[in-house]
Amino acid sequence: MGAASLLHLLSLPRIRWSSSTEDDDKIELTRAEVESLRTEIADAEERESQLKARLENIDEVLRYARLSGYLYIRSRWTQLPGEPPILDDADVDDWLPRFVVLQGQCVYYYLKSTDLSPQESTLLCDIVEVGQLPNFVPEDEKTRYAFYIMTSQGLKFECSSMSEIQVDSWVRAIRGDCGLSDGGESRSKTSRQEVGSWYSTPV
Repeated sequence: MGAASLLHLLSLPRIRWSSSTEDDDKIELTRAEVESLRTEIADAEERESQLKARLENIDEVLRYARLSGYLYIRSRWTQLPGEPPILDDADVDDWLPRFVVLQGQCVYYYLKSTDLSPQESTLLCDIVEVGQLPNFVPEDEKTRYAFYIMTSQGLKFECSSMSEIQVDSWVRAIRGDCGLSDGGESRSKTSRQEVGSWYSTPV
């Protein structure tokens, strides 16, 4: 029975279901209970519609993105002329997993790959520098490889991953799309492999 037919059935003011063998086995639904069921069905249909929209969005992102995947991200502001020195918070563990997408003329930062809208974005024309950062070992004792994206507004996105190849692929891709020169040498021969997309589950 489809949802429309079920809703029509539940629109009756009172429903009685009885067993064919025992008269005492009866279920009666009041009008309030029917309305509650109708609400639950409507909510289920809305959730189904939202999930479908998310799946369609993921399909579109993966189809047209130049590069996409989960990275650990944190942002920093650089000191501008005339401003007081910025506190050194380099040791603060505020890395957060984000689904990053390089598509068109933007870098998009999603909370999760299933989100319909990004939390933040950076125009490629605003990126003035892309470079690699030193490796580091966080509390999970797994080496992270890192790079940064610097914007003309002084906002610096620091990005890291447990995959060295993934980091090098992001650096090369963004530099290439922004027309920036190679500011450093490749870490290893294996890091020169072309990788289209990277997917992992955030921790």
